[in-house]
Amino acid sequence: MTPSPFRHRRQRVWPQAVAFLALLLTAVTFSLGGETRPADPVAKSVARVGMTVSDLDSLTDFYATVLDFRKESETEVAGPEFERQTGVFGARAHIGRLRLGDEEIELTEFLTPRGREVPRDSRSNDRWFQHVAVITSDMDAAYRRLRQHKVRHASTGPQRLPDWNRSAGGIRAFYFHDPDGHVLEVLQFPPGKGQERWQRTDKLFLGIDHTVIVVGDTDKSLAFYQDRLGMKVAGGSENWRDEQEHLNNVFGARLRITTLRAEGGGPGVELLEYLAPRDGRPYPADARPNDLFHWQTTIRSVATTAAPSLVRDPDGHAVQLVRE
Repeated sequence: MTPSPFRHRRQRVWPQAVAFLALLLTAVTFSLGGETRPADPVAKSVARVGMTVSDLDSLTDFYATVLDFRKESETEVAGPEFERQTGVFGARAHIGRLRLGDEEIELTEFLTPRGREVPRDSRSNDRWFQHVAVITSDMDAAYRRLRQHKVRHASTGPQRLPDWNRSAGGIRAFYFHDPDGHVLEVLQFPPGKGQERWQRTDKLFLGIDHTVIVVGDTDKSLAFYQDRLGMKVAGGSENWRDEQEHLNNVFGARLRITTLRAEGGGPGVELLEYLAPRDGRPYPADARPNDLFHWQTTIRSVATTAAPSLVRDPDGHAVQLVRE
């Protein structure tokens, strides 16, 4: 087994989180003649995708300058309710929301306590991997912009997925890092693929199509996102060969890709299962929201109380359920 780059430490489990998970399971299924079936969808829409950052001001400047995000709001939070929500004792955080097109990201800087950095040896098949796919109208111009700002490559360069792949053929994509080490993707859809709004050419960066999470078993993840939360499968493919290897920077990469969307809209959630190689490391069991490798997908839900609730999917990815 590949050793984990994380040191294990004691993790606090809040009773409220356990109680909420039981409520979630009760809310989304019901029994009919001994058969368990999904009830009404819990997920109304995907509100935003968030990540923990080291310095809110500098990361806001990066996203605004390099990718044309616009700051929407900024706030500071602390107190017992926030501690219960995050499971982090003594938590105080500085939170900013940024908008690109119709989508939002949320950047959270923990003023105290500070968490762990993104491991420098992270690979795209490690299961703490998550990113957002920012849509561009011109990949060549977007890549020039990124090079001008000296971003760190995660892919070897922009890749055009081959035409033999009916679902993904013609898509151009590139992975890179923000200053904290979070992986981001810029992606361009060819005519006839993606939503119609991604064919606009009036701006270089148009919005966020989806967030990608690496999973160990697609079927187990579907049991959570589809069967329990009520999201719908919107597409899928199996990708491999040179272009995919260089995009993910993982030799021998062969991927099962499944995209889910909530009925009420928002970015999709794309499940990325590495059929090969299978040496990706698991999400650390002691992860906390103040760690810089923490991402969370915020879902507007019909099954929550007024206070946001943080739960984990089968691989450990954080899902925040809110009532807005």
